[in-house]
Amino acid sequence: MDPSGKLAVVTGAGAGIGREICRKLSAAGARVVVSDLDAEAAAAVAADLDGLAYGCDVSREQDIAAMISSVERDVGPIDIFVSNAGVLTGVDLSFDNAAGAPDAVWEMAWAINVLAHVRAARQLIPLMTGRGGGYLVNTVSAAGLLTQVGAAVYSTTKHAAMGFAENLAITHKKDNIRVSVLCPQYVDTAMIEGVSGGVLSLSEILSPSQVADCVVEGIRNERFLILPHDCVADYYAKKAADPDRWIDAMAGLQAKIAQI
Repeated sequence: MDPSGKLAVVTGAGAGIGREICRKLSAAGARVVVSDLDAEAAAAVAADLDGLAYGCDVSREQDIAAMISSVERDVGPIDIFVSNAGVLTGVDLSFDNAAGAPDAVWEMAWAINVLAHVRAARQLIPLMTGRGGGYLVNTVSAAGLLTQVGAAVYSTTKHAAMGFAENLAITHKKDNIRVSVLCPQYVDTAMIEGVSGGVLSLSEILSPSQVADCVVEGIRNERFLILPHDCVADYYAKKAADPDRWIDAMAGLQAKIAQI
């Protein structure tokens, strides 16, 4: 899909990857609606792009529904919806118990990393189907294809998000609704501030601008998997080819991280 002339909504867009996706889509000729939990941050981004801003807590279904309804009514039909908001919680580099995070941590991650995609699609699928198509971009993570050691909550919810995106793409291809899944590794955003510097040293860190360029290119080419880090495709293939060897390699990585 050519973004030029299209109406795009981006969640989690007050900073980081979401903000850069807004900027790149705007540069590509799209009209942009900036959505974020921080309404003031969203407004600041929108002001730079001559766009509109909406405060939205994507952990709340009523907020998502209200935002989509308002945009459709007041701005126009949504052509591209980038469900970008996410949360990295439950990181435990002690590696004591993968199931150790309390339910509240799991539930918050589930609401934002999984159900936000589901709830947005629940609203948008009937609208897009009725007018002949549309585009959904869900920010997942390389952790949704591979895993992230010491982050069972994050990895599990991102795997669930990947499964949902695959079902979206399969079910609604007939409706001319295209789906892309953004799966970067480490990106220079606030999300990685709580991650060990030693872990970060094991991966290339891209800028949000680099990742956003990949998103626009992925939309133009209607590519399901958007992989800003080239190595992820190779890792994914190795995981599929020999899962037992993959588990052993990741356990070795965990041991290396534990020593940093």
